[in-house]
Amino acid sequence: MTAPDAAFLSVERLRVLRELADRGTVAAVGRALSMTPSAVSQQLKVLAREAGVALLEPDGRRVRLTDAGRALVLRADEVLAAMDRAAAEMALYRGSARGRVRVALFPSGAALLLPRVLAELAGTGVDMIASDEDLPPTAVPQLLADYDVVLTHRDERAAPQAGPRVSTRVLMREPIDVVMSREHRLAGQGAVVPAELADETWLSVRGGFPVDDILRSIATVTGVQPRIAQRLNDFGVIEALVAANYGVALMPRFAVRHPELAVLRLAGVRAARVYDLATRPHAERLPAIAAVLSAFRRAAAVATDIGHTTPPVRPDR
Repeated sequence: MTAPDAAFLSVERLRVLRELADRGTVAAVGRALSMTPSAVSQQLKVLAREAGVALLEPDGRRVRLTDAGRALVLRADEVLAAMDRAAAEMALYRGSARGRVRVALFPSGAALLLPRVLAELAGTGVDMIASDEDLPPTAVPQLLADYDVVLTHRDERAAPQAGPRVSTRVLMREPIDVVMSREHRLAGQGAVVPAELADETWLSVRGGFPVDDILRSIATVTGVQPRIAQRLNDFGVIEALVAANYGVALMPRFAVRHPELAVLRLAGVRAARVYDLATRPHAERLPAIAAVLSAFRRAAAVATDIGHTTPPVRPDR
């Protein structure tokens, strides 16, 4: 039998292997690549023969990557990224569009940054396709199976999502404030300490998101478990309920829009979220992705430099 030659590893079969690493099941790979599960399995078997080593092993009724398979996925990332860079460079020589970039953003971050990002990219030849994905930071590796860039957010004390197949860049920091009805007993204060909020009814987001992490920090400081009446991930709905005296809430400073809310700085607790931009490693070598990352950086610089360093002062009625 002729020994295998890694020079004959198929790029397309490497792509199938990477999809399996991203999506977890042969069936999911088939859906993503418009292939039947049997065709996916056949491609993976051929790739294993090309590599000369087992890439998969049984895991119940499914399969999982072997150590060799996981190592080859990292190389597949590099090979496929190089192919993408070559295609982008040839497009530049042809004078054609610089490429399409798929971007996932959490909704409030999209509202803050997306208009400026799209305005900067207009006329550059970069076709940015944005989608709102309201998922916790732990979902970043899965999102990168479908997107080139993921804008995510985390509590500033939490570590960014990182790993051999994820590259993360800090984009900006946004303080988180306490919002309440202007009729609330504390509404006239510029700041509030956690002890003053121990008996409040809260409106919060679902678990796993930065705002909920800070609410748990308040519970640690006060020793009182917060009484959460509703969990909603739409800040517009939360603002409406707070304005109607259904409770108080924590909200990212730049997301506050309702004119009838009092906004107070939270003292004594590190209260902020950090925006991160995640990509595959070395993705910024692609000109189109580099342009998108640069546009986000400039949009964030503008957003944090337009008087948002302190809670906004609401005018009297």
